[in-house]
Amino acid sequence: MVAKVDARTYLSPTLVLLALDWKDATSHADFLGFAIKRTPGFYGEPESWLPNRINFQPQEKSAVDTPSNQAPIQKFMWWDARFGSDHSPSKDYEYTIYPVCGTPARFSIVNAAETKVNVSLPEHSVKGVGTWFNRAVVSSQAFSRLLKDMGLTDNQKPSEQQNLKLRSWLSNGMHEGLIDVINGADELAGVIYHLSDTLWVIPALSNAGDHIPIDVVYDAVIHKDKDTKEPIPPVTESIAMPLLNGKAVFHARNKTHIMHDKFFVSGRRLNDEAHSMPARVVMGSANYTTEGLTSQANLIHTFDSKELAAKYLERYALLKSNPTLGATAGNSGWSDTVTVGDAAVRVFFSPEPSKQSKKQFDRVSIDTIVRAVHNAKSSVLFCLFSPTDEPLRQACFAAGDRGRMMFGLLNNISDKSGQEAEDDMRADEQAAIELFHRSKDQRDVVPAAYFRWDNKPDGFGSENKLFPGAGRPPYPPVIIHHKFIVIDGETDLPLIYSGSANMSKNSVNFNDENLLEILGSRRLADIYLAEFFRLYEHYRARAHWVDVHIKGNTDHELILKGTRDEWAKKHLTPGTPEYRSRIAMVAVS
Repeated sequence: MVAKVDARTYLSPTLVLLALDWKDATSHADFLGFAIKRTPGFYGEPESWLPNRINFQPQEKSAVDTPSNQAPIQKFMWWDARFGSDHSPSKDYEYTIYPVCGTPARFSIVNAAETKVNVSLPEHSVKGVGTWFNRAVVSSQAFSRLLKDMGLTDNQKPSEQQNLKLRSWLSNGMHEGLIDVINGADELAGVIYHLSDTLWVIPALSNAGDHIPIDVVYDAVIHKDKDTKEPIPPVTESIAMPLLNGKAVFHARNKTHIMHDKFFVSGRRLNDEAHSMPARVVMGSANYTTEGLTSQANLIHTFDSKELAAKYLERYALLKSNPTLGATAGNSGWSDTVTVGDAAVRVFFSPEPSKQSKKQFDRVSIDTIVRAVHNAKSSVLFCLFSPTDEPLRQACFAAGDRGRMMFGLLNNISDKSGQEAEDDMRADEQAAIELFHRSKDQRDVVPAAYFRWDNKPDGFGSENKLFPGAGRPPYPPVIIHHKFIVIDGETDLPLIYSGSANMSKNSVNFNDENLLEILGSRRLADIYLAEFFRLYEHYRARAHWVDVHIKGNTDHELILKGTRDEWAKKHLTPGTPEYRSRIAMVAVS
């Protein structure tokens, strides 16, 4: 009897991640992968085969994607993001998944092993919790196709209408989630690191400011230009304050290294501590800049919770008075747990205090994460911007060494400019995307040298690009701005850490930050896992392409393999990281 394909879905509002397995694979040396059919299909078609971008032979530069019934998918995870009005307006889909066996010259679908999976894409807001991940990847093939459809090249500045369409695609609805909070508020109290988005946020605040009170605490620390040493005015002062003059009240915050929070609380009587009625909070990793909402990988959450909103409002009230670092640190600590929908949530506000010696600092928040990583029963995923906390990094690597599924995606950037990195033979020291799988010693590092403007596959953009028509950036751009860790995300008891805090000493002890702990929501964990692998697979594929075309490593050549052992041996060998990932992701706990 032929075993059916095993499949499990991880759903985001704009993304379906399929985890796949086939128990008969070990007995079929000619197993070539999977074919996946979706109903309804793309562009109004009743059904479509999910496409594959590689084939058994190297593709011509002009080649289009090949349906997976002709070019089987040689992965045990595959994602589909072709949704929306341009592809399909439906929320409900059926995926039919088949093994494919044979040889590259003659293969067939194993119909007897087919499995059907029905999914309904979730709404952004469910049970009082809203979640938005932007697309952000300006270098992606999908974004390049969007440019091509508009008749634009990388070097052309888009028109105002084209700019809005491109930015909206990159935002992936994130700006709508933020604007919804602004438009639905009776009053707003915000603590915002950088407020400069003139496309959506500032116009929404301007309209709201005609009718409701708005207060904003902003980062007012004066920094100096690295070259000229001239003082640089705070972004909010330069852009938002002139445009919102008379519409919002601004409160300068300059007593910590940076005021790095990004949140708004909505409600009533927000500046009346005795009678305040907070109702809702929006927070996350995204700065309220156009880049933060679109071209840097970020997320935001909304929580319809009076209790959680009250904790953020209390922080706003403290920071509004611009207390010293020491006075602020005296108010740090984990809050009581609040239930919001299906999640148990608590928040930690940094900075944390110093001990008797100024060289010794508390690290309660980050040590909580370190302990949780050490206690992981199944998996650890991390997606972080420039983390420098060594105990946390080592805890993640140790989890992989203990046999846990472990994936990581880091954006590390130095202070050197993009042009210096481009010209410097030591460019890998300037900017890197690091992809981890299993341990510190098993990783792919995509250094700045990979980001050269001429190092890109046909149909993709440069990883060093900011936006069409913007030219070369004067500095290594921030690509991954996320700050999240997911522990046991595929189990019944997932644990998520997310917020504004980079995992560093500055974020723990010298910055104003907020860190959420979210326990027990499989729905939210599914979103985090799906969105993580969307990013991870993009950069993993780019690393493979560079290894082949720049380094000449043909082991990573992006073509389909002709036998099962060529593409799946590690996945089917007990004890390997690939084996653990295959089993963990498809298991239904």
